[in-house]
Amino acid sequence: MTSTDMRTEAEDSGPSGYAAARLRLLQGEAQSGPPRRTALAELTDDWLTGLFDAGSEALRGVSLVAVGGYGRGELSPRSDLDLLLLHDGSDSGAVAALADRIWYPVWDLGLALDHSVRTPAEARKTSSEDLKVQLGLLDARHIAGDLGLTAGLRTTVLADWRNQAPKRLPELQELCAERAERQGELQYLLEPDLKEARGGLRDATALRAVAASWLADAPREGLTDARRRLLDVRDALHLTTGRATDRLALQEQDQVAAELGLLDADTLLRQVYEAARVVSYASDVTWREVGRVLRSRAVRPRLRAMLGGGAKPAAERSPLAEGVVEQDGEVVLARAARPERDPVLPLRAAAAAAQSGLPLSLHAVRRMAAAARPLPTPWPAEAREQLVTLLGSGRPTIEVWEALEAEGLITRLLPDWERVRCRPQRNAVHIWTVDRHLIETAVRASELARRVGRPDLLLVASLLHDIGKGWPGDHSVAGEIIARDVAARIGFDRTDVAVLATLVRHHLLLIDTATRRDLEDPATVRSVAEAVGSQGTLELLHALTEADALATGPAAWSSWRGSLVTDLVKRVAAVLAGDAPEEPEAAAPTAEQERLAIESFRTGGPVLSLRAQTEPVDSETASASVSEDPEPLGVELLIAVPDQPGVLPAVAGVLAMHRLTVRTAGLRALDLPDGVEGSVLLLDWRVAAEYGSLPQAARLRADLVRALDGSLDIAGRLAERDAAYPRRRGTIAPPARVTVAPAASRHATVIEVRAHDAPGLLHRIGRAFEEANVRVRSMHVSTLGSNAVDAFYVTGSKGSPLPGEEAASVARGLEEMLRG
Repeated sequence: MTSTDMRTEAEDSGPSGYAAARLRLLQGEAQSGPPRRTALAELTDDWLTGLFDAGSEALRGVSLVAVGGYGRGELSPRSDLDLLLLHDGSDSGAVAALADRIWYPVWDLGLALDHSVRTPAEARKTSSEDLKVQLGLLDARHIAGDLGLTAGLRTTVLADWRNQAPKRLPELQELCAERAERQGELQYLLEPDLKEARGGLRDATALRAVAASWLADAPREGLTDARRRLLDVRDALHLTTGRATDRLALQEQDQVAAELGLLDADTLLRQVYEAARVVSYASDVTWREVGRVLRSRAVRPRLRAMLGGGAKPAAERSPLAEGVVEQDGEVVLARAARPERDPVLPLRAAAAAAQSGLPLSLHAVRRMAAAARPLPTPWPAEAREQLVTLLGSGRPTIEVWEALEAEGLITRLLPDWERVRCRPQRNAVHIWTVDRHLIETAVRASELARRVGRPDLLLVASLLHDIGKGWPGDHSVAGEIIARDVAARIGFDRTDVAVLATLVRHHLLLIDTATRRDLEDPATVRSVAEAVGSQGTLELLHALTEADALATGPAAWSSWRGSLVTDLVKRVAAVLAGDAPEEPEAAAPTAEQERLAIESFRTGGPVLSLRAQTEPVDSETASASVSEDPEPLGVELLIAVPDQPGVLPAVAGVLAMHRLTVRTAGLRALDLPDGVEGSVLLLDWRVAAEYGSLPQAARLRADLVRALDGSLDIAGRLAERDAAYPRRRGTIAPPARVTVAPAASRHATVIEVRAHDAPGLLHRIGRAFEEANVRVRSMHVSTLGSNAVDAFYVTGSKGSPLPGEEAASVARGLEEMLRG
């Protein structure tokens, strides 16, 4: 059935005919995208026209007008119908009756309706008071009734909008900024609002309104396609969910991708991000132009008066670099610039813009994109220096980089950038796409540049450290290969290429080792020293580690993590300087530990103490983002308990019940003094409260006593709490993974657990180790978002590392338990 047949059926059969025709249109596969939206709008027009004509036989001076999205002729499957019943005020009673005859059938079909009944004067007055109403009327479209009435309103509203533009456009810009603050940036969100987030459909509509003012216009290349893509995604979202929603939730992304014929949810998000980036960039350029025009209008009358009404003065141009000048608050090309003869010009202009904190003009970027010659391989020294200058310019680098990327200049300079461009990161810790994270890392690294001897290598490594994402396998391994190629192409010598490759290959080494390995174990420190190779590379890797973590998100860096990394770096530096680490000896117990051990033996039960731990930040290595005040690193929990089975799961379970997060944990057996037979287990853990204040030590001890004697059902209590946790519908955590780290320690076997963080995870792991007759010597826990990555140093019952087969068997059993 054609769209014309559907409209005829809708006209002939009333609401039920419209509903049936609408359903067939939405379920049919022949039309999608703009043709379906247009067909749905036309079908609805015809149905509403029938309702209007049936109720307005002798009524004159009335028209039915579509506004907003419906006014633009774009109806998504669950879009509201935005309608205005316009009348001349001659018969308000008859108009009210007509409104009921139109509104009620719409409501009866369950369609969302945004309606109003006004005279032209009332509509004009309301739009002058309410910016959102005025924006909706800019898209007013006649459906039925008095065409002259509708045309008159359109003419008046457009005239008012253009006359009021100097006042209204700043209001609209502020409205867009407030919405962006609330909703975030569409191009980076894992669950974006397609309409309200910055770069979404609301911003695209705002750009139409700016163009209608005749004051400024948006860059049009790609904008129509970007808007169409966002509308297509919203259509698919409405169809798959059956709801009027604009939020692309995680659990619906695979279905939406399938509806659009895309490979997977990542492909879907990447297309959404690319569209949002086009809209965001167009918005930036447009609002900058609006500001420039408004400023010039405000200044021009005064200048003309000063010049006696003479000719318009030439805009002032200040030189910034060869071929680059500043004009009207933007960086533009000098009149003598020849991009077709100067391949370094794009990088020189970008570096000058970032250094001066000014935006690159749209015209300049487009001219360079159209005419600039490709750089030779390897790059000349000036090109490499300008890239480093751009990366080292701090926060202004981001806007300049986005301008180059919008016109395709970045992928022309760095072809490998294409794989990371707009690539989503499905990790709660990361707040940016891969490409934006790389630029954020460079910005953070620029703040640390004075800590290293080769800031150029630090900045380029920051730009490339995740360049391997998007390739199969370990992104650090793939990234090392790409980094070697890119660094050589940029013009670094062989020594620098090797350093950059090492930094990319091992950019996670310090943070992973510091948070998951025993730093007292010489094997740990020696392995890092061997991987790094030199003091200079270690210095660079330390700064890169901090910049990478700070650019990832709030959960990736803290004073605690920073202190662990700094400790590791100092130990590795000592090894690289020729000081071999000594084999660790069991430290003599402190007076506090001895006191607790004796009291535990005397009472026959657990004894514990809680003490806050703080550590001042090293002023020589502190970045600007970290306070120099002492910061709490957690609370030291000392527990002494007579040696017996089940201590680890009991303690971990009690801490989980009291909502305490374990950061580090050590266990050791203390022989009692004065020849007393027997031993006491000493647990030295650092913990932190998930929220609220710490529980009293007496309460912890009481629960621990009950846990050890079996009267406290920890597993049951934790299961109840876990069942009460809200879960996002449709989300499934990836299965746990347990591995044995090869040659990680001479004194213990290191078993690494990666699992979804949940209450009682350590309790369950502890029980599994107990059942396998494995003793935990120490453990290092790390939680990033919803992911726990914990390393356990374990031994057999006699205190020696586990044989290879036994270690593998323990790991397999633990993995099966966690997956079960």
